[in-house]
Amino acid sequence: MSDIHNYAAPRSLDEAAELLRAANVTILAGGTDLMPQSKAGRFKFQPTLMNIRHIPELHGITQADGSVRIGALTTITELYTSALVRERFNALWQACDHFASDQIRNAGTIGGNICNASPAGDLLVPLLALDAKVVLASKPNGALTTRTMPLADFFVAPGRTKRAAGELVTAVEIPLPPAGFVSEFFKFGTRPALDISMIAIGLGATRDGKILRNVRVAFGAVAPRPIRAPQTEAALEGKALDDATIETAATAALNDVHPISDVRGSDWYRRELVQNMLRRMLAHVRDH
Repeated sequence: MSDIHNYAAPRSLDEAAELLRAANVTILAGGTDLMPQSKAGRFKFQPTLMNIRHIPELHGITQADGSVRIGALTTITELYTSALVRERFNALWQACDHFASDQIRNAGTIGGNICNASPAGDLLVPLLALDAKVVLASKPNGALTTRTMPLADFFVAPGRTKRAAGELVTAVEIPLPPAGFVSEFFKFGTRPALDISMIAIGLGATRDGKILRNVRVAFGAVAPRPIRAPQTEAALEGKALDDATIETAATAALNDVHPISDVRGSDWYRRELVQNMLRRMLAHVRDH
């Protein structure tokens, strides 16, 4: 941390955006990814360290105009204990239930998990399945401006996003699901939590009798970034969720994923997991 020469703790979004515009800044939220990466030598601090935890605009979970806004500094614990999240966004709530330890949940934030951009990021897969958008703020010309981007377009590569150098992620927006909406999340690792995903699957769809519509399927830890699965979605869209449809979707999933072999599992094993766990998820949705 000897590279840090200045410390800032802005009290407003406008002040934070001005600092980002004027200096080379490292943004500190929960620090649960930033600090281990720094100690491991994978991250170098910029001259100015900016603690954003005192900015009111970045906190809170609110519902308005057909969507839910989750401030970037909302912790995993706050998501997990939110009645709104549990009732309307089951996949996201399930991901929080499998997220690290209580200590990490109390400090880690949804904005930090998004900006870390890990292919195995636990919250990213359910957020993709829920059709979430990310909100960014900046002051490119001296006036505070915001832009909104689908989360599916935000990730570029491991640790890389489309966030510009002078931008700050301020919130996540999720459309309120319609009647009959179902969502599920599955994570496989050596342990249920306290482990990096070997694979993760998110599903969101509206159930019309036995038919699934507006299907969204997302995968984690099987590509260089968290991904939507268009061929799997097409195999399920407008179809009755019977054994034949489930098998077709499981086969289609192999064309959507591009896993690697690493210390946690081989390419082959991840592909087997994707197929088998997707079958199990879809059967659970069908039977409940």
